[in-house]
Amino acid sequence: MNRALGGLDLALCLAFALALPAGQVLFKLGAEYTRRVEGGLVAKVLFNPPLLGAFAWYGATSFLWVYILTRAPLSQVYPFSILGAALTPILAVLLFRESLSLQGWLGYAVMLAGFVLVTRSAA
Repeated sequence: MNRALGGLDLALCLAFALALPAGQVLFKLGAEYTRRVEGGLVAKVLFNPPLLGAFAWYGATSFLWVYILTRAPLSQVYPFSILGAALTPILAVLLFRESLSLQGWLGYAVMLAGFVLVTRSAA
């Protein structure tokens, strides 16, 4: 039987969950920045600070994820990726003025409810 996550494990998982949408914001900024860069794909990547930042951020996030996995079972920590995925559209609406339908909001609410159910079942 799995034990409940300790305080440090929980803090690391929450940091991971917040790092995921931050990385997605950097990827979006990088995608928008490609319009300013002349040249082909290689130039659009190499001369794109937000995109390079996104790659670096996801690299660092991967190290965090591996560290988390050394401390806790995958089945208990993976739901935190759901939390990150559900927070991403909120940032898209706030930062990029994207729109989300009522059905979209409800879908993300269901994801968050699923996160709560899954994490509470391990407690």
